[in-house]
Amino acid sequence: MTAEATTPSGTAPTGRGHRRVRLRQLGRAAVFGSDRHRLPDAIEHLAKTHRRHHPRADLDALRRAYLLAEAAHRGQTRKSGEPYITHPLAVTLILAELGAETTTLTASLLHDTVEDTEVTLEQVRADFGAEVAHLVDGVTKLEKVEYGAAAEPETFRKMLVATGSDVRVMSIKLADRVHNMRTLGVMRPEKQARIARVTRDVLIPLAERLGVHTVKTELEDLVFAVLHPAEHQAAQELVLAHRGRPDPLAEAAAGVRAVLREAGIAAEVQIRPRHLFSVHRARLKRGELGAMDYGRLLILVAENADCYAVLGELHTCFTPVVADFKDFVAAPKFNLYQSLHTAFATPGGAVAEVLVRTHAMHRVAETGVVALGDPHRSPEGEAGAEETERADPTRPGWLSRLLKWQEQATDPDTFWTELRDELARDREITVFAGDAADGPLQLPVGATCVDAAYARHGQAAHSCVGARVNGRLAALRTVLRDGDTVQLLLAGDAGSRPSPEWLEHATTPAARVAIRSRLENGPEPAEYEAGEETRRPAAEPEPAATARATAGEAAATVPGAPEAAIRLARCCTPVPPDAARGFLVRGGAVTVHREECPTAREMAAGGRAPLVVNWRSHSMGCRVTLQAEALGRPELLADLTEALAQHGAAVLNAEVEPPREQRVRHTYTLRLPDASGLPRLMRAMRRVPGVYDVSRAVRLQP
Repeated sequence: MTAEATTPSGTAPTGRGHRRVRLRQLGRAAVFGSDRHRLPDAIEHLAKTHRRHHPRADLDALRRAYLLAEAAHRGQTRKSGEPYITHPLAVTLILAELGAETTTLTASLLHDTVEDTEVTLEQVRADFGAEVAHLVDGVTKLEKVEYGAAAEPETFRKMLVATGSDVRVMSIKLADRVHNMRTLGVMRPEKQARIARVTRDVLIPLAERLGVHTVKTELEDLVFAVLHPAEHQAAQELVLAHRGRPDPLAEAAAGVRAVLREAGIAAEVQIRPRHLFSVHRARLKRGELGAMDYGRLLILVAENADCYAVLGELHTCFTPVVADFKDFVAAPKFNLYQSLHTAFATPGGAVAEVLVRTHAMHRVAETGVVALGDPHRSPEGEAGAEETERADPTRPGWLSRLLKWQEQATDPDTFWTELRDELARDREITVFAGDAADGPLQLPVGATCVDAAYARHGQAAHSCVGARVNGRLAALRTVLRDGDTVQLLLAGDAGSRPSPEWLEHATTPAARVAIRSRLENGPEPAEYEAGEETRRPAAEPEPAATARATAGEAAATVPGAPEAAIRLARCCTPVPPDAARGFLVRGGAVTVHREECPTAREMAAGGRAPLVVNWRSHSMGCRVTLQAEALGRPELLADLTEALAQHGAAVLNAEVEPPREQRVRHTYTLRLPDASGLPRLMRAMRRVPGVYDVSRAVRLQP
């Protein structure tokens, strides 16, 4: 986990074969030794701390893990000169104070052994089990010798993947970073700054998303001291000056206690000071800080109903600041946080901020996923990622989404950049897309329909052709709001390519990475078949353009080329019973065009012999392009698409030309379940008010 481990001479240990044997002996001695029930003095405090949270915990695994770690790290020191074993001990104590269970603590004691000593992962697995080995492996760095500059981003990728199956991996990493930041002063200034920046950009946002508030706030203060020493000093001086004066929050707390006591509500009222970085942020936001701006009142109660009872008393007996009220009890944050936020004004005009929560909520608010213990109590795969964001918070939905897009970000620099951008965003809105069983989507403020499409459908979103937001047709660039319902319209064409403009509308890495990957790496043919609306290689079969009859046979036959593959041209989208003819193209395939198609006429004029085409059946699915000429009016687009939907037509593409003299042209590429229904559909479109003509579209390809 850290490059600080050295031998007394500063060189790597020698005699590795002998040392491995010795470590195996020590491992067996730790298990079978005669003194197996006695805890080493070095972990007595750790054991007591652990027992406060887990009174019945079996400490034998901790004893054995410490003995192996101490033997493995013996002779190694940190940059400070302290024995290296002090680091895993300190990391494990941090986790014990947070309430982590025994397996996490065991892995924490061993977390650097595989990376920095002769202990192997196989030995950890044999002596302590698969769970501990998985956690240790998850936090083990990749070798810089092998990965070079990509070692750090790829290590984080490896760690996130491991976290996806067991969130305790990230708990250990966060505690490890806390202790390393506490002892960062022995490093060179430039290395301090580099580590602090990574902590700020990656570890602090991860701590927040996992709800580990205690770790987040300490890391914020430690990073603040390294990257902004002058501002840190100024915040310290403000806090020291405040502590030298009477705290008006104490008087406010006494008043609240009296009110709740009179109302018969059992509650604990505390003053919760702001940490240094929070003081700095408050000063930037508010200017000069008042005497009550250095902390908040925290009210702890037994039950959820008591939270609202407290709120009622506060708003009745004091002057509430309504704009500051937020209910995170009924609507928890994505990181499990629950609390009521409110504020009230004192007779002197000062404002006291208040947090109201149960003791259980407080524990989760402080320690997040660490408080939830073993993530394996819920079998993986029982619910979707978004559903488990509430049902099984140890596998949060945002992490599942992150793991999906990182698979496509194969380049380490792209992954590293997108990860930082992703973590810099606050997930503040919830939208509903797809069936109710799919669950809601959590997206960042500013997310668009493009983001929702890729969050819900992954790479299938390449074929997205439109969206309805709250029942109305909307552009894919539409910015979504909290609570919106989104219906995403997909063509279902596996060969679809996103528009390059989508990159301008995508705000999430899941969307940006998928779009960029498809645009850069997708098939880009050198030659194209004449008459195709969407460019594709002449020799590549066009699955979307080849209509099939219900027996899976080609929709049409060409007696003059019985062995040739048959495709229906997209420029004129022929369907039964159109008069059609075929033309041989590169690759030996036959493209079928309507007789009046300008492209077909050009091909015939150029000397290509037309071939007879016979339709196998008039009752078959088909693809067709229609043009609607209309007088421009509000909601015309919505009414036309409603008519299409009522006749079972799936919209694959829609274009609206700019109005000219109050006239507009709408062009739709559709997929119909039955070609025989095309005349009825065209009549229905003509009945839409304002539409004066509907015709089959033909396009001349350059």
